[in-house]
Amino acid sequence: MIPFPVKVVFFRIWMFLLKLATWFLPLFRQPKVITGPGSSLVLCEAIAQAGVKKLLIVTDAMLVKIGLVRPMQEKLTALGVAWTVYDGIQPDPTIAQIEAGLVVLKRETAQAILAVGGGSSIDAAKVIAARATNAKPVAKMAGLFKVWRSILPLYVVPTTAGTGSEVTIAAVVSDPAAQRKFAIMDPRLLPTMAALDGTLMKGLPPPITAATGMDALTHAVEAYISRNATRATDALALEATRLIMENLPKVMAHGADEQARQKMAEAAYKAGLAFTRAGVGYVHAIAHNFGARYHLPHGLANAIVMPYVLDYSKPACTQRLADLAVAAGLASAGQTPAQLADAFIARIRALNAQFGIPAKVDKLRREDIPAIAAAALEEAHATYAVPRYMDQATCERFIAQMLA
Repeated sequence: MIPFPVKVVFFRIWMFLLKLATWFLPLFRQPKVITGPGSSLVLCEAIAQAGVKKLLIVTDAMLVKIGLVRPMQEKLTALGVAWTVYDGIQPDPTIAQIEAGLVVLKRETAQAILAVGGGSSIDAAKVIAARATNAKPVAKMAGLFKVWRSILPLYVVPTTAGTGSEVTIAAVVSDPAAQRKFAIMDPRLLPTMAALDGTLMKGLPPPITAATGMDALTHAVEAYISRNATRATDALALEATRLIMENLPKVMAHGADEQARQKMAEAAYKAGLAFTRAGVGYVHAIAHNFGARYHLPHGLANAIVMPYVLDYSKPACTQRLADLAVAAGLASAGQTPAQLADAFIARIRALNAQFGIPAKVDKLRREDIPAIAAAALEEAHATYAVPRYMDQATCERFIAQMLA
């Protein structure tokens, strides 16, 4: 058996090679982003101007029921764009939901897709758009650079400030039969255009606002402490952290604060850009497995796991955590980097408590921990440049801290 310290050397080499690969990402098309109140309707105009005559709208049933999609439908109709709604997407979209959407797309001969919703709808739309042009089954797309052909034109209107999926190369899919989630990561998954319209987020319930906001914060934090961070991703991650720390408490207190909602949308976008190149880490690897096994919402799982991971990682990234504390407005004269790092982690725990996010995972069972740890390590060590590595035994002890 290879000693774990030797494995770490190989992990570091592999992560460095992935970092080199990200240098070529600017060669791929980047989505155009329009921002501000009403930008979702401007996006509809862009769809019509692109010559799209038949459009598939991918969303969830609740957004259709509350009428959030209706203004876009009416605008598209006025512009002469025929549309069909597929609203079969649920949290943690499954292969079956994606394939059902593909059936609708083919039946209606849609030329493009408009995703309206949170990360689940956007991720599902990405994979539907990929399946429309790639014969490969969804499960065979898992991993890096496995979408061989360009996807259908994809337009995106996020209705939560969380995943940043509107500007990322990733989509996360659930496989309930295997009790796992897997990520598809390829620059071809980048949307054609996205609209960041904070007015669509004013009615988000506080629990969803909190979970998605902490999801965006996780993206910024893990991108910043990643060993594959760059000066460009650092600037994006720090600015996203600043915006979230300033505006998430505001929208939790006053959900209709349009300016704060808009800033949260922009923060999620910046965090998405940061982690597209720098990657994420153990928070996501463990949270994905909590979601797959216990159906724990992704943002909520990230929020619970994040302070534990930062405690573990701190010896290897103290200064980086201190930088995040400064960005969050937590610095005061005379504090050491270690004190600032502790202050930042404490602030995350305080926000979780303030927002009603638990510190433990109620559904976590001790007998599940070895399998969760193994799956999380497999994901992280193949994909993420974490600051401090764990072996299987360490990861099991680590996850056990979250037993209720």
